[in-house]
Amino acid sequence: MREQLLHLPRDSDKTLQAQIREMLVCAILDGNIPPGSPLPSGRKLAQQLDVARNTVVLAYQQLVDEGYLLARERSGYYVSEDIMRGVAEAPPRERPRGEHAPDWEARFSASLTEHQHVRVPPDWQDYDYPFVRGQFDPIMFPVADWRDAVRQSLSLRSIREWAGDAVEDDDALLVEQLRTRVLPRRGVLAQADEILVTLGTQQGLYLLSQLLMDRDSVVGIEDPGYPDARNVFLMRTPQLRPLPVDREGLVVDSRVDDCDYVYVTPSHQYPTTVTLSLARRRALLDKAAEHDFVIIEDDYESETNYIGEPTPALKSLDDNQRVIYLGSMSKYLAPGLRIGYMVGPAELIREARILRRLMLRHPPANNQRTIALFIAQGHHDSLIRRIAHTFRDRWQVMRDALHHYMPGMSETPSFGGSAYWIEGPPQLDGARLYAEARRESILIDQGYLRFLSDDPPMNYFSLSFSSIGIERIEPGIRELARLVERLSAR
Repeated sequence: MREQLLHLPRDSDKTLQAQIREMLVCAILDGNIPPGSPLPSGRKLAQQLDVARNTVVLAYQQLVDEGYLLARERSGYYVSEDIMRGVAEAPPRERPRGEHAPDWEARFSASLTEHQHVRVPPDWQDYDYPFVRGQFDPIMFPVADWRDAVRQSLSLRSIREWAGDAVEDDDALLVEQLRTRVLPRRGVLAQADEILVTLGTQQGLYLLSQLLMDRDSVVGIEDPGYPDARNVFLMRTPQLRPLPVDREGLVVDSRVDDCDYVYVTPSHQYPTTVTLSLARRRALLDKAAEHDFVIIEDDYESETNYIGEPTPALKSLDDNQRVIYLGSMSKYLAPGLRIGYMVGPAELIREARILRRLMLRHPPANNQRTIALFIAQGHHDSLIRRIAHTFRDRWQVMRDALHHYMPGMSETPSFGGSAYWIEGPPQLDGARLYAEARRESILIDQGYLRFLSDDPPMNYFSLSFSSIGIERIEPGIRELARLVERLSAR
């Protein structure tokens, strides 16, 4: 056997038996142990790996059950001849480019790489001070509650309900939990045929852009605002209308009048975190009715208010079916689960359901059922309370640190959310600050990427506390303030 079989990583969180199984499976499937080859005896491999013989024997027996190995009496264990049957021979690692290959760049209907995208380093958890948006603190994940919901979703009855091809349907239990437990928290009332489960808010935006927008559509979007919403809409129409944001949220004036759609994040505006005032909400709804446009509400970070109660969703004030509501489980459960929901008129949801079917049929049904059980058992409400308390403490610590080390730079009202929007000195280059901070093991979000203008202000950035421990906030702000002062010096 190859040398790779002789060592196990001692820092793995898997059991030794699982590590040995994985190691052997990889060696077999990679062709390093050919079919028919004998494996070392349990005693010999145990000595090589410095583990108990029983651990190796149990791993061998599991691989026999799974069809990777054959056990021959008084002879030992051998790699099954059948396990690689039907597997094509691997092609060369590098193939020469043929003379008649297509010109792929000429075939693209749009060059998406030209759009500005916000990217988080994949190793963000290794940084000392990860003030990054859109991530979460693994310590806060409700492991026991989630494991309980997963266990129940794996009962024979549940498997029968979710494991088949649902085609375009959603998990009925999840839809019911969204309708009766989740949406009422935001003041939103909906029937089952007005709800569609999505792979996060992002897919909801994409579905709406494909269904409702064309090159002549005028789409109003907050400026600064959410870059990926901007990029999604740009795939359908070049006519994006930047709408300014002030201390009360989106400015509602004549600039929205000739829009076909207005995208807004009223609960905690992205990225400034300001909450759209009640007067502005009513004015926007009145404008929508008067000028016949539709509002797309992204209820971003709705559950994180630290001064007063969360403001009900804009959708809750809508009497004319002019608001399409997008929500997500990502921000307070786990972004990687990719479960969100869209609420709108039944005829819109019916069309969106068919379009989603053409894309991916439906979000993974096992995840839908697990989340439905998680909500039904009360874990969802409990988690929101815990996160609200934890985030409030972090919000307070960051506010105090910013006032001390960066006075006057975060004056935009912040009543909730998971980040602070910072306006640095006018001469500050945010791109350079980002690069310098990374070298000091500090991650921030670059503010200029949030503006629609071709010549955005460079002195803005945001700091999130969703993925950083409270004890690291103050020292991280202190180090960052030192960088800001040095880079802003004339």
